[in-house]
Amino acid sequence: MTTKIVLLFLALFAALPAYAASTDAEANAKQPVESSVSKNVVFIDLKYGRILIKMHPELAPKHVARIKQLVSQGFYTGLPWFRVIDGFMAQTGGSYGDRGGSGQTVPAEINAGRTTRGAVFMSHGKDINSADSQFFILLADSPHIKGRFTYWGEVIAGMDVVDKIEKGNSLNGRVERPDRIIKMGLLSNE
Repeated sequence: MTTKIVLLFLALFAALPAYAASTDAEANAKQPVESSVSKNVVFIDLKYGRILIKMHPELAPKHVARIKQLVSQGFYTGLPWFRVIDGFMAQTGGSYGDRGGSGQTVPAEINAGRTTRGAVFMSHGKDINSADSQFFILLADSPHIKGRFTYWGEVIAGMDVVDKIEKGNSLNGRVERPDRIIKMGLLSNE
């Protein structure tokens, strides 16, 4: 009996850090962001919770301006996370196999942004200057993409939500039944 109690206590003690981390992530996503910062923070609501992305206009001013414009038009609401490669990235802003989106491209703004887990980049076709509305969030550190895509933001809360996005097949990342963006907006407008 004493052994069972000790084992139960140890199991509860071991689970506590994971529970606390999960609770902290949820609390951070709900905490107010300083108003001077919130004008450069977008939120993405999914069925799993909220993601907050801090944009970096100092590194990619044209891309951030375009994202803000699309967000304010409600462009991203309902769009699928159509390509998700486990251990690499989750992509949205259009549909699979379609470079399209809003119909307005933005020239590349390659910069010194990080290529670590949670970094956010614009997608583009064969032409590096063909970014439109599609973007992706890195699920893992990916130094191999440095200099190939425009970095415009970073997840500051809700990476646990990003991790829950439905993964695609191992061949090309295509998601058969993709999760969709419930709402995407500027935090300053909330």
